[in-house]
Amino acid sequence: MPNEYNLHSSDFTSLKSVSQKIFHIISKQLNVNTAYVALRGDKEMTALSSYNAKDLIVPEGYSLNHSDSYCQMVLSENNHSFYTNNVNEESVMRHLNITDDFKVKGFLGVTLFDLEGNVFGTLCVMDKEKENFTEKDVQYLKAMAEVLSHIIELDRTKFNMGFLNVPIIPITKGISILSIQGIVDEHRADKITQSVLHYGASHNINYFIIDLSGLIILDGIFPQVLTDLVKSLKLMGIEAILTGISPDFAQNQTGAVSLLQLNIKIVHSLETALKYIGFTLSEHK
Repeated sequence: MPNEYNLHSSDFTSLKSVSQKIFHIISKQLNVNTAYVALRGDKEMTALSSYNAKDLIVPEGYSLNHSDSYCQMVLSENNHSFYTNNVNEESVMRHLNITDDFKVKGFLGVTLFDLEGNVFGTLCVMDKEKENFTEKDVQYLKAMAEVLSHIIELDRTKFNMGFLNVPIIPITKGISILSIQGIVDEHRADKITQSVLHYGASHNINYFIIDLSGLIILDGIFPQVLTDLVKSLKLMGIEAILTGISPDFAQNQTGAVSLLQLNIKIVHSLETALKYIGFTLSEHK
């Protein structure tokens, strides 16, 4: 099954962050060196996140064709798991190039599903020594996989919300409005920057009116994305105009100073911003 989410490996920020802590617990519980999550793509299995206690066996980002990976055994089993105490004693495994490359013996893997029951990939552990894995270990790893399923869903939701939360409204040729609403975290900031800059280049935008009336400043932390975005637009020859600045925003010393240093046009309403550009709305009678 292809990656239904259309997420790149770098988009699984929550999974990568949380999985490291879970991998450490798994490594201790099962007495293994390596634990990793592999994403099943169209043709390859890719290690989205990996943990290696001592020896580096599976680096993050490592990819293999389905037929060349141990994951094929996991995904082909009816009980969605596969384990062996020594891969060199398994006829379907000992001849794979990965066996020579990794030089591992103990291997245990379970299928990783999303919350809708679709196959996402695998959660696997391995070690260079023989391991006496049991069905109890399989159930333990499946329980950990269920936890990771919720984290995958979180990344999926954040990815989808990233598109919903970058509302770009075209006004006329060369003029568009960006409405920034809610809380802007690091993940969303990247989405906003990428979307706006790509849109500006592809649509030959001359003016971006940035409406901040719905922006929420959490814990007094000013979203650095605003200054970075304005600077990037300026380098592209696009003038940014700010409007909708709330009293809370105006009282944020860090934010106010940062924006004033940019020497950017700031107006109190959308209508004023349009008049500044030279665009007027007329009422037909």
